Amino acid sequence: MEIIEKVKILADAAKYDVSCASSGSKRENTSTGIGNAMACGICHSFTDDGRCVSLLKILMTNYCIYDCAYCINRRSNDLSRATFTVKEIVDLTINFYRRNYIEGLFLSSGVIKSPDYTMERLLNVAKELRTIHKYNGYIHLKAIPGASEHLIYEAGLYADRMSVNIEIPTEKQLMIVAPEKNFKNVLTPMTQIRDNIVSNKLERQKFKKAPLFTPAGQSTQMIIGATPEHDFEIMKLANSFYKEHNLKRVYYSGFLPVNEYDKRLPALTKPPLVRENRLYQTDWLMRFYNFEFDEIVNEQNPDLDLFIDPKLSYALRNYQLYPVDINAADYNMILRVPGIGVRSAKLIIQARRCGRLQLHHLKKMGIVLKRANYFITCTELPFRNSNLYPEQIKFKLLTPEKRKEVYDTQISIW
Repeated sequence: MEIIEKVKILADAAKYDVSCASSGSKRENTSTGIGNAMACGICHSFTDDGRCVSLLKILMTNYCIYDCAYCINRRSNDLSRATFTVKEIVDLTINFYRRNYIEGLFLSSGVIKSPDYTMERLLNVAKELRTIHKYNGYIHLKAIPGASEHLIYEAGLYADRMSVNIEIPTEKQLMIVAPEKNFKNVLTPMTQIRDNIVSNKLERQKFKKAPLFTPAGQSTQMIIGATPEHDFEIMKLANSFYKEHNLKRVYYSGFLPVNEYDKRLPALTKPPLVRENRLYQTDWLMRFYNFEFDEIVNEQNPDLDLFIDPKLSYALRNYQLYPVDINAADYNMILRVPGIGVRSAKLIIQARRCGRLQLHHLKKMGIVLKRANYFITCTELPFRNSNLYPEQIKFKLLTPEKRKEVYDTQISIW
């Protein structure tokens, strides 16, 4: 098969993996090498500081020994298959980089023959790029669940970031749609990578020339909507990944109905994109707004409100905590006001040292007063909404299209 045909097949197959993470790596160039990982990041997207960057995002092969119900590459599907050799991927990466097409490599794979066989081939790609071609650009490798510990460790010495996809949020549902997989095989390499990262940081404090081990950390991905978990279960698992495994990112991928014939899967016609967006917003609140996951979703409220963002939903459910006095409240409470972001909250804390804040100050800081004025007071803005119920505030903040959708789905506002 011609290389161009392989690229078409395996680049298209890679689009279902969304965990294309920002680098954060410190792997600098050398006088004899090419590439620099410091400027790399998310595939065809924007990093936190506004840079748009790109990766060669590709599978080594779309052959797979597993028959997961949700996967397009399952072994029972009749589709075009292809496999790259190690040399072909290395040549593609180097040639694309020299032509300024890409800034790094994102390499995943179906599992061929065995997890060890597949992991060794992924490892050899990164190893050859680093040692033979002196490539110092960004490399993101998939850690194959079930692969040997020594292969995972060696891969981490050459990769900037590694990821192990959990795919399904609960093991009970995983056993239904992917009975050949289990949580243990996923969590074992995830724990190993975490421990090796910690050990490597301690080692580099003593020996500055000690080799890096996945300096950009690790990430994972969950498929949303393929199985009937509540958002509470999804965010509880994500929270444990952040707290216990020190993951940099958890990605949420709306389920694509690629195998409609499989009766174990829901009869969806399109991905649940709104729900996916709400989960990302919740994830953002956990990582940057100091929220605990069970403040947003819990056993009493197990699913996110699809009509409003989770921060507004939290404020309406805890309306007794408001109004927030902008001139007196602490940073964490200001962060919990709908319409106020991290940057605006920091500006408020800094600016009020010079005097009491007024309405025009808040406008200059970029606060979305259309939302915030229901939850704050300041010198010129008394709390005027004490006579409104939370349901009424929600109704006022919905767009006309959303209000119609609420009525059409027979959700009672008042």
